Amino acid sequence: MTQTRGYAVLSAKAPLIPYEFQRRELGAYDVGFDIQFSGICHSDIHQAREEWGAALFPMVPGHEIVGTVTKVGSSVTKFKVGDKIGVGVFIDSCRNCKNCKKGLQQYCLEGMTGTYNGYERNSQSIAFGGYANYFVINEDYAVHIPSNLELAGVAPLLCAGITLYSPIRHWKVGPNSKVAVMGLGGLGHMGVKFAAALGAEVTVLSHSPSKENDARAMGAHHFVVTKEIDWQKPVKKKFDLVLNTVSADHDLEPYLSTLATDGTMVIIGLPGKPFSFNAGSMLDGRRSISGSMIGGMPELQEMMNFCGDHSIVSDVEVIEPRYINEAYERTVASDVKYRFVIDASKF
Repeated sequence: MTQTRGYAVLSAKAPLIPYEFQRRELGAYDVGFDIQFSGICHSDIHQAREEWGAALFPMVPGHEIVGTVTKVGSSVTKFKVGDKIGVGVFIDSCRNCKNCKKGLQQYCLEGMTGTYNGYERNSQSIAFGGYANYFVINEDYAVHIPSNLELAGVAPLLCAGITLYSPIRHWKVGPNSKVAVMGLGGLGHMGVKFAAALGAEVTVLSHSPSKENDARAMGAHHFVVTKEIDWQKPVKKKFDLVLNTVSADHDLEPYLSTLATDGTMVIIGLPGKPFSFNAGSMLDGRRSISGSMIGGMPELQEMMNFCGDHSIVSDVEVIEPRYINEAYERTVASDVKYRFVIDASKF
């Protein structure tokens, strides 16, 4: 066992505090690595505050984890000491169902094993996440990080990045695509960067006029302020794909009107209330509403390679662990451009 330092929440809605715990010893196919940066995802906050149902405490959150390999098990072939490594939202899956065999481990029919707020698959040990200085992972559930990418900006790619990359690839975004991104936050800003890099015509739909310069710097061609009256009329029936990253409750109707014939809105954000919409909004143009959740291991590595080829990372604000609780409050208030990342060397 390896003594590990991190931050944990001991009960729902309690502040995160310094916490020491044990990581397991390496198995034959495990990799141990020193964490260098760990991103703060809004879902960490939902889990720590038990806003998505019963949670498991003590909880060490964090599923946007990057670092440097320090140990490898006797049968490891994928990594060597010194490699840059990344771990995302899950750390295991059944490996045998049809989805796992297709590389869609995020949709494992038995349920993926989350990086935290659960138990490791082959034991009753609590899975502790990446707000810590050290991590152990089976080599099959980690990815290589291109050497040209700055590690702090890589961390959010393990969740925010893949959450946008996966639907963009699934719906075959390319030079002839017209893509709208709803919300320019931790998720949305990655959608802008990926779609622009693939040659799409990108429009940001945002209620914050102050974000227009940032959106254009990231590659957006157009910016629409959605708090203006009838904002949707100039872009009616325009978009092939609308990436809905908004987590606040909102009315889908004006956004559905912007879909072209056979256009699709992909639900990515998780609002607190169910959506409702008029059937006629779907019938007019054979429109679709779909959903997408992170990506499997092959796609996660594909995204990392794509980011390396195009020099894409997240826009981040690096913080020390003692600032985590304040960072949580600022994240809830959308007061970050565009993702907080913890400097794990300070644990």
